[in-house]
Amino acid sequence: MDPVYFVHLSDTHFGPAEDYQRHGYRPLPYARHIINIINNLPARLDFVIHTGDVTTHPTEEAYRLAAETFAALDYPVYYCTGNHDTSADIHRFLPMGPKVDCQPGTDMLSYTFEVRGERFLVLDGRGPDEIDPHGLLSGQQLEVLRRECTPDGPPLSVFIHYPALRLNSPWMDANMLLLNGEEMHQALLPARGRLRAVFHGHVHNSMQTVRDGILYCSVMSTFAGFTAWPNDEAAHPDGDAMPAFNFVQLLGEQMIIQQRSFGRPG
Repeated sequence: MDPVYFVHLSDTHFGPAEDYQRHGYRPLPYARHIINIINNLPARLDFVIHTGDVTTHPTEEAYRLAAETFAALDYPVYYCTGNHDTSADIHRFLPMGPKVDCQPGTDMLSYTFEVRGERFLVLDGRGPDEIDPHGLLSGQQLEVLRRECTPDGPPLSVFIHYPALRLNSPWMDANMLLLNGEEMHQALLPARGRLRAVFHGHVHNSMQTVRDGILYCSVMSTFAGFTAWPNDEAAHPDGDAMPAFNFVQLLGEQMIIQQRSFGRPG
């Protein structure tokens, strides 16, 4: 079976206009820069996955700017709903590659797709506004996950915006997790023999968590990072962290994840 290659990126935080700033940076030049890098990688990709927070505030202007920007990618793009997004807006404004939705309508963004024998599942963890920035998998989404996570089947990768498990950083554990992440983990266990990884964003940091043989892998934001030290009681910007994406290689007997940081655009 030929390998499958994809790029995992997250937390682009488009604003309504080109001069929008967040955390001291303008996200748009970073998004344009990373698209140019991806289009010129020495290996050809199968797709790009964006694990959420496409925008900071879900306005039509921000999503139209994101759609215009990502249209320059040479590859199909898939999206997760972040806590700063709405699923309906992603359905409306952002074209995606071929997929099968897990439910009708646009209130939720959950779907599957396949590439050369590899199966991919996107989950929607966006909860009600009052729990933000936490996430929550609905009963329907947990049922989708349980249905997909059988012991037998093709290699499986799962994409979601939020981390499921504690990260040993007080402010992140108090604010950033899926509220029912333990339920998610238990639902994944039957498939751990064929589960590649759970890929997520939200934390603006490159972190890998392994529990019960399951890998959870986050990716740095495309423009600004947070620290996640064991003594961080509050959110702190990480001025030393460079923007990055992950280049993921799914091979027959193994998986390789390269973190690819890049210089800040001038």
